[in-house]
Amino acid sequence: MRWVTYVSPSDGAERAGLLRDGQVHGVDAPLLDLLPDLAAAAERAPAEVVAEAGLVLRAPVPRPPSVRDFLSFEQHARNAAAAFGREVSPVWFQQPVFYFTNPAAVRGTGEPVPVSPGSAAFDYEVEVAAVVGRGGSDLTPEQAEAAIAGYTVFVDWSARDVQRVESQVGLGPAKGKDGATTLGPVLVTPDELEPHRSGAGYALRMAAAVDGVEQGGGSWADIRWSFGQMLAYASRGTELRPGDVVGSGTVGTGCLLELRSLHGEDRHPWLRPGAEVSVTVEGIGTVTAPIVAGPEPVPLGPAASGS
Repeated sequence: MRWVTYVSPSDGAERAGLLRDGQVHGVDAPLLDLLPDLAAAAERAPAEVVAEAGLVLRAPVPRPPSVRDFLSFEQHARNAAAAFGREVSPVWFQQPVFYFTNPAAVRGTGEPVPVSPGSAAFDYEVEVAAVVGRGGSDLTPEQAEAAIAGYTVFVDWSARDVQRVESQVGLGPAKGKDGATTLGPVLVTPDELEPHRSGAGYALRMAAAVDGVEQGGGSWADIRWSFGQMLAYASRGTELRPGDVVGSGTVGTGCLLELRSLHGEDRHPWLRPGAEVSVTVEGIGTVTAPIVAGPEPVPLGPAASGS
């Protein structure tokens, strides 16, 4: 099944909808409420049936309870660490690692993405995300994978210069990452992807294009930590809830930071207002985002003097 959240052309309301043969069977409920049992939701009588073409789509879950982003592709981990003058920590090979990003900054396909305030090194990251359908705590990887409602394209927008500065303190990324996260265009249930299963992931291409020119990318099959393992780790000592979004981390060469380091800055300039970025995960679809100017940073003034 393929689900969307769309703007109803009849009343402007956001609705969940099931895609079937070029039509959206709208349900008078948010997708978040349907996630624990999408099979049952698919049998409900639709509130409306509208053509898919021309619909305005939102992120499948526009307001997720939480958004976690992992680092699960080794090639990206190595390339990104080298670009920042570091090596991959041995911890990466021992357990999954993630940071929390901003649920309030989620955008759907086609929605503008502003450059983070003060950034001159704005970047995309090509990822895929799992959306939790049934919650739970202290899950095994098998239980965690069974709790996945579906997958969607995930674009982590990153202000690399801001990230480089704030990461020196030793906490996770914050203002370098929380300006925007694009999700969409659909939520695809796991059964549709099962024929492509390979290794810890799926043999499906993940790639980006800037102004129609393809950049780097790779295969979901190259992932080192499975989504079952990532969600099991995320559930350890806490509770996953329906609608929680868990990003894979960037596929190898799926960002400008890597490509600039590997192939030169002239071939892969940072994103500027006016650019359009498209990110595709085979089997799921493509999200697009026009890049627009962001606000200037508001001055904070100096820190208070110590005692």
